Amino acid sequence: MDISSGVIAGFQVALQPNHLFFAFVGVLLGTVVGVLPGLGPVATMSLLLPVTLSVSPISAIIMLAGIYYGSQYGGSTTSILVNIPGEASSVITCVDGHMMARNGRAGPALGIAAFGSFIAGTLGVIGLTFIAPPLAELALKFGPPEYFALMVAGLSLISFLASGPFWKALFMASLGIFLSTIGVDNMTGTTRFTFGILELMDGVGFVPVVMGLFGIGEVLINLEQPMAVSMLKTEIKGVLPDLKDWADSIRPIFRGTILGFLLGILPGGGAVISSFLSYAVEKKISKHPEKFGTGVIEGVAAPESANNSATAGAFVPLLTLGIPSNPVMAMLLGALMIHGVQPGPLFLKEHPEIFWGTITSMYIGNLMLLVLNLPLIPLWVRFLKIPYRFLFPMILLIVLLGAYSMNNSVAEVIITIFFGIIGYLCRKFKYDLPPLILAMILGPMMESALRRSLLGSGGDPMIFLTRPISLVLLMIPLFIFSSSIVPWLRKRKKLLPAEKFD
Repeated sequence: MDISSGVIAGFQVALQPNHLFFAFVGVLLGTVVGVLPGLGPVATMSLLLPVTLSVSPISAIIMLAGIYYGSQYGGSTTSILVNIPGEASSVITCVDGHMMARNGRAGPALGIAAFGSFIAGTLGVIGLTFIAPPLAELALKFGPPEYFALMVAGLSLISFLASGPFWKALFMASLGIFLSTIGVDNMTGTTRFTFGILELMDGVGFVPVVMGLFGIGEVLINLEQPMAVSMLKTEIKGVLPDLKDWADSIRPIFRGTILGFLLGILPGGGAVISSFLSYAVEKKISKHPEKFGTGVIEGVAAPESANNSATAGAFVPLLTLGIPSNPVMAMLLGALMIHGVQPGPLFLKEHPEIFWGTITSMYIGNLMLLVLNLPLIPLWVRFLKIPYRFLFPMILLIVLLGAYSMNNSVAEVIITIFFGIIGYLCRKFKYDLPPLILAMILGPMMESALRRSLLGSGGDPMIFLTRPISLVLLMIPLFIFSSSIVPWLRKRKKLLPAEKFD
């Protein structure tokens, strides 16, 4: 199936009434999630994973994908109006967006954020449409050694790009791999790390873990650090940007789109890094960099475009290689695997309706978001006035009911609460959660690829070094480890003479 045929078939799937409904629900929930500080797409998707079990795989991924890119739209609203980013990717939008609002230009700021997001999101999906199919064909040449090396490289990159120290991220990735090994070994039939607990024979469920880490953990940390929201008293008017605003914004929008898409493909890149980098690029090339921070519209257009195109870029490695580049993609991968669907090189051939239906639904979802966001801005402003003390009991109730409804098991509720406490402690002591989640998802696939590689080579580990693609991919973690250890050794060497003198 060529690209044009695939797109036509995809629209036939995406335009079905039930799929349009799930796309609408997804983008609407995503916008609400983006608007309300303290929530996020990962936490919301973890809460909704049990719900997706009652619908088809294509409906589930359309809705969950809508939550992801919809949250990038909504995050700009709080950044501009109340100087509190609804999403981490909208942090940099606060700088000029809120200053525009304070200068009486909240309308154009919100308008260019919506239009820029629509343009970037649509162009990002076009890029996904043309890049994903040939990349999937290339990935068909991958064998078990290449897959193992690719997953090791991906985990290393994500750990290296984590916000905290590298050793903390590495520890979290190791913990995720350990959790993925609990239960019955599929190859030998022996039990591992169950400690005689029957409930662990089937392993630690992905859904209870993520619902605890991101649902309960998010609630606990937000209760500890309540957010004071001060609403802007300025009347919002003139949402449509004028010609000067468009002239100032159009180039930053296109630059942000390209930069965001490319960074979205990389493991650990995503919307947050792309928005910050896009803002930095615009400030660097601007003729008047001193105006950034005083309320220039380029400071809103560039990062808001970058974070939306990054969401489309993040789908490239997921749909073609089966590798999630960030926690949200890990959620989507988990949702598909729960439905018995495995993304990867054969995904396009085995499930073309899901592959193309998901991509084309993003065209429709971006249009829905543009239509929704501009008229509903006054409603989002009212949403911001809901005190968090009313939100957190509902979130906790949804988490615990969702955990129990999976298998009607009290054990899964206990697992959820346990990982909720773990999630809180991880945030408290600055341990990043993404490496744990990604490692937990990739762990079984890494183990399977490693075993198959060694079986094929008669137990000779040199198979990973004699295959060119595998060798190149394994050089990435080697470079990352050396770049982290060498500076520490040099610093240690400089301190040794002083320690001897003492």
